[in-house]
Amino acid sequence: MRIEVADQNPDYRSPWNAGRVSGGIGSGFILEIPGRGKRIVTNAHVVSNARFITVTREGVNHPFRARAEFIGHDCDLAMIAVEDPAFFQGTRPLALGGVPPLESAVSVYGYPLGGERISVTRGIVSRIDSELYTHSGVDSHLAIQIDAAINPGNSGGPVLQDGKVVGVAFQGYSGDVAQNVGFMIPSPVIKRFLQDLSKGSYTGYTDLAVGIAPLMSPTARKALGVPFENAGVLVTDVHEKGSANGFLRKDDVLLAIDGHPVACDGRVDLDGESVDMTEVVERKFDGDKVHFDVLRDGKRIVVEFPLQGTWPFRMQSKAYDAAPRYLLHGGLLFQPLDRNLVEVIGNGDLRVSRTFDEFVERHLYLKRPEYVVLSRILPDPVNADCDGLRTGIVDTINGVTIRSLGDVAAAFAQPAKHDVIMLEGIGLPIVLRRADVLSANPRIMKNYGIASERNL
Repeated sequence: MRIEVADQNPDYRSPWNAGRVSGGIGSGFILEIPGRGKRIVTNAHVVSNARFITVTREGVNHPFRARAEFIGHDCDLAMIAVEDPAFFQGTRPLALGGVPPLESAVSVYGYPLGGERISVTRGIVSRIDSELYTHSGVDSHLAIQIDAAINPGNSGGPVLQDGKVVGVAFQGYSGDVAQNVGFMIPSPVIKRFLQDLSKGSYTGYTDLAVGIAPLMSPTARKALGVPFENAGVLVTDVHEKGSANGFLRKDDVLLAIDGHPVACDGRVDLDGESVDMTEVVERKFDGDKVHFDVLRDGKRIVVEFPLQGTWPFRMQSKAYDAAPRYLLHGGLLFQPLDRNLVEVIGNGDLRVSRTFDEFVERHLYLKRPEYVVLSRILPDPVNADCDGLRTGIVDTINGVTIRSLGDVAAAFAQPAKHDVIMLEGIGLPIVLRRADVLSANPRIMKNYGIASERNL
């Protein structure tokens, strides 16, 4: 079916604004969900930031109102409920199939470029591998490449083989990058999404939170004492906030995961396919245990631990369906550092972009769980003569280290004659007289049409 959405995208440049209203077209299909009845499955990016959703069946011109019931931004899938049950009269839900073999044919259904009638194209499965899901900008999951173009409007449409859903069309390349190449979300990812939300909420993916390097070199394997050919990967980093912390160690060699031997390139055989070893973890849920055969200090041991979510990696993913957080003080706009903000302010401040890029890699989250950026300055007499006035990462306010946006609010709430703001890498402080700020704030809000000075 055809899905039409009116959405409102937040304005991270001026976060007090409601944001620009736009619209789009997507596709979807019906599944029978245990305990819920018939529901429509589509892509998360089709219904993200939605304010109004309507769905139309092929052959029925009347649109029906709908709402997004569950959204998984990390896997780009969503479930839609239709308000009027009459929409489903005479419909037959589809069934989920397996992973289609390489070189097999599939059919893609949808409404490319917003057409009014359903379109069907055929393609051949050309690759099965882990790919970046562009909706979040940071999550990588199993994806299937086909030689059929996925155009706007195709998103969320079913990919069928032998009458069963083997995937959901979700992204492709622009014509100047590759011709007739598209990707679909395969059935293991769809089944995991449905199983996750069966408890009444969507939790999302777990993560090992470790760095891994392949051991392709026989010399390296010999130096580490790996007794097998083509076996094992090296643990290069373990993140303190992740699942593996306290269980795996740097320089461990992972030989097997849940009984599946790990090749030296990090791949395992799973359901007859060669996939990245992380696919074993991707099919698990919060609290599920994972087992590793580990070579540590020349001895083979077994390590078992429960899996948990993907923080701090979520900071680097795009956020949806939430108003931007901010605080305005004397015309100075403070915002938490995340992907949405970085995409707006660009690479103008190299320290900001480097901190964002290295937040996980260099374990910066241990120093500050949340970095705060002075992202914009609204000109006003209260800040016109400030030395050191510029944008950047906030280090301290009134001598207090800033580790979150809440710390900014707390610092300005404390009694003070002056507010002294230090930015990282900038030796010159920004100094505002508190009494002047308090009198200027109403003027600034009126001049710039700002309804609220904060959203924490």
